[in-house]
Amino acid sequence: MQNETRIAAVDLGSNSFRLEIGRVDGGQIHRVQYLRETVRLGNGLDDDRNLTAPAMQRRWDCLSHFGERLAGFKRGQVRAVATQTLREARNRDQFLTPAQDLLGFPIDVISGREEARLIYQGVAHLLPLSGERRLVVDIGGRSTELILGQAFDARVMESYHVGSVSWSMKYFPSGQFTAQAFHTAEIAAKVVLDDALNTYRRDAWEVAYGSSGTVGAVDEVLTGAGWPAGSVTREGLDWLLEGMLKARSADGLRLDGLREDRRAVIGGGVSVLRAVFDLLGINTMQAAQGALRHGMLYDLAGREQSQAD
Repeated sequence: MQNETRIAAVDLGSNSFRLEIGRVDGGQIHRVQYLRETVRLGNGLDDDRNLTAPAMQRRWDCLSHFGERLAGFKRGQVRAVATQTLREARNRDQFLTPAQDLLGFPIDVISGREEARLIYQGVAHLLPLSGERRLVVDIGGRSTELILGQAFDARVMESYHVGSVSWSMKYFPSGQFTAQAFHTAEIAAKVVLDDALNTYRRDAWEVAYGSSGTVGAVDEVLTGAGWPAGSVTREGLDWLLEGMLKARSADGLRLDGLREDRRAVIGGGVSVLRAVFDLLGINTMQAAQGALRHGMLYDLAGREQSQAD
């Protein structure tokens, strides 16, 4: 396989860093390699919104590993983006200069709306082509993106400062689950998301999709408990909340399908997801296969095709 047929996306998220390498064939992208490392970059911000030295070192180690896998790629074949944590970090340049050297490619700190656009493209390209009006929700570590779109056209996009890592740190700091903590976390999430109520109202979309992160983790847990795979329902969220309250803590939570790297942020993620369901009148959300990195890959594939033409 020649390098010219390969492209790669690097997603520096607040909870995980991801590298996906794909092969372009007839307008489709086939996975060659996928790497994911839990870094919780959002946990590395101090009270002054600076990344701590240990946090930066752990992330540099990850990017060095990714850089080894990208040896031989050309600049136009790779796109690397960073999201909410690095949008917030006051000392991000101190992190980015070594990070780009280790990765071997530039890292673009993208806006929330550009992140939303790429998420939608990733979701749309991995769904059957249809004229349905879609709501796409992506609950990340420190931000949540909401998008309205149809086919490959993302029509309304917004990013909100609420996510699984930041909400877990703020409302479940010791990993303890109480009804009051969940109530407070959900109310706080609704306050942040309040502006979305009119724009993303129930008559503006037909099918809701959840991309990556929290929705994928919740779907895996519900599937492990016997709920239908591939969707998250209001009833399923109620069942999950009840189980979390019975467990009393993240450490005490024993659920099939719950990955160990998700345990520390499940409280914040579930509270934000429940807030989204309530605020936007969602009863069922389909778990989408596409995500930010897939949108990046299809963007790269489109550029390669344009240059070839």
